[in-house]
Amino acid sequence: MSKDYYKVLGVEKSATQDEIKKAFRKKAHKYHPDKQTGDEEKFKEVNEAYQVVGDEEKRAKYDQFGSGFEQQGGFGGGMNWEDVMRASRGQGGFGGANFNGVDLGDIFGEMFGFGGGRSQGRGTARGRDIQVDVEIGFEDAAFGVDKEVTLTKQNPCDVCAGTGAEPGSDQKTCGTCNGQGQVRKVQRTILGNMQGVATCDTCAGKGKITEKECKHCSGRGAQKTQSTLNVKIPAGIHDGASIRLTGKGEFPGSAGVAGDLYIQVHVKGHKEFVRENNDIFTETTITYPQAVLGDTIEINTLDGGKNLVIPPGTQSHQQIRLRGLGVPFLQSSGRGDHYVKVIVDVPKKANKKVKKALEELAELL
Repeated sequence: MSKDYYKVLGVEKSATQDEIKKAFRKKAHKYHPDKQTGDEEKFKEVNEAYQVVGDEEKRAKYDQFGSGFEQQGGFGGGMNWEDVMRASRGQGGFGGANFNGVDLGDIFGEMFGFGGGRSQGRGTARGRDIQVDVEIGFEDAAFGVDKEVTLTKQNPCDVCAGTGAEPGSDQKTCGTCNGQGQVRKVQRTILGNMQGVATCDTCAGKGKITEKECKHCSGRGAQKTQSTLNVKIPAGIHDGASIRLTGKGEFPGSAGVAGDLYIQVHVKGHKEFVRENNDIFTETTITYPQAVLGDTIEINTLDGGKNLVIPPGTQSHQQIRLRGLGVPFLQSSGRGDHYVKVIVDVPKKANKKVKKALEELAELL
């Protein structure tokens, strides 16, 4: 009987590859045999399912042939069970263990202290990512702006520059890890003794031992201080978009690297302009004679006042396009367009003179 791999992973058949990847990570964490919640058979089943639907080409065959998929070539070229377990336990290191786009070190590393896929190297801790919300004006989003952002976060110590050592003091290589920052440890599990790599406790992953700790930060290498950053908001940015500033997040201390800072942009509304993607939409009102005879009027655009030609015979609610007067394309050349909806103003009441003129016009039409 054919297995329902989507059901195994707990996703719908219409799930995206990203959703499938997230489901695999969650299930793999839960059922890994070396965890208390582990279940080796279910762990095997989850890995088997991901080897198929986690690969776009194999997934297409599985969706097409269903129960006949295995007869049409099966998995083909996937990692076998021994490969998965060896990589998930860090045997030989996580560096090359990539499983359909998922770094097994990132998935399983935190179980045994091996270090995740985002680690910057052996024994290197990574600081926390943080997010700051910034509000900008409508025109600033269109043309870009430099924004000053002030926040309080963990930064490298001003005195020791993040090393944790008193300036001028010596540092010696850690004798426990021989300067590697990590040591191999043997962990007893239900499947026997498993060898993995963990951060060195003696030097906390630094690879060096400081003879004299920094007095200012007590050897931590980090302190909470205020930071002011100048953030360049690019032209054409959309409401809700995020800008990533690498290495501007929180600093974890000596032997670590800072996380990232995400600037989430919120764009204020405009009393006259409405934006859709890179196009601008506005409305203007004209008189009945202007609609019939045509005219040239001035309207507001992102570039200031511009002339708008009203063609003779313009209908109410007709849109006129001004090319290239919309919002610049983000990180690209060119701009969107400006669309003007023309509203013909029909008076609710007309005096005798106007009525007579309209009656004469009606006889001519």
